[in-house]
Amino acid sequence: MVGWILLAILGAFLVGIIAIYNGLIAQRNDVQGSWKQIDVQLKRRHDLIPNLVATVKGALEFEQDTLEKVISARAKAVSAGTPGTKAQAENMLTEALGKLFAVMENYPALKGNQNVMQLQEELTSTENRIAFARQLYNDLVANYRTRLQVFPNNFISSFFNFASEEYFGAEEAARATPAVNLSLRNK
Repeated sequence: MVGWILLAILGAFLVGIIAIYNGLIAQRNDVQGSWKQIDVQLKRRHDLIPNLVATVKGALEFEQDTLEKVISARAKAVSAGTPGTKAQAENMLTEALGKLFAVMENYPALKGNQNVMQLQEELTSTENRIAFARQLYNDLVANYRTRLQVFPNNFISSFFNFASEEYFGAEEAARATPAVNLSLRNK
């Protein structure tokens, strides 16, 4: 009788370990799948940028520095690997694109160009998709990290060498609140 009870306890223990292990695998796969979705959107963004640069290049002949910064930032973003380095490179690309869009506002011919406007709209749409994908990814990473650290999962995750995933974060400069002057008087 005692043998059956011990066997039942051991069986329940093994079933618990298997359930925790499978749950950790499932969550890790969700995080990795979410990262691949970000990657797909970033690739779309990277593919749109050369078209935009080629379209505005002639009109922005005096703004070559801005175009070169966009091209350089894109190259760094394409070659970045981990979520941390990818986030840093993508933040630099976002900043460079923002400067390009600001410069484009000074050129009425570009503002009226349908190709430029369509590419700008596609990039804006892609930026929104990237933001949503980042948010989902970071939520999944937070859940996965929590699951790795709670008892008794922490014993099983350390025994099977489950690694924590990186968040896709914003740079310090992106967190700064921009200064806005809404006064109607010129100073």
